[in-house]
Amino acid sequence: MKRLYRSKTNKIIAGVCGGIAEYSNIDPTIVRLLWLLFSLIWGTGLVAYIIAWIIIPEEP
Repeated sequence: MKRLYRSKTNKIIAGVCGGIAEYSNIDPTIVRLLWLLFSLIWGTGLVAYIIAWIIIPEEP
């Protein structure tokens, strides 16, 4: 069973985007750019990132 974790190896701030990219099998740069785009358009990206940082566990 596949689980979502924050990445330890592919992280810039907390590993949230890297973990989502590993879970989805896509390039982490694409996830980071999409997260930035959503942050600029709707303005809730920073809050969502902090919530994801708290909720998503780190890789064992």
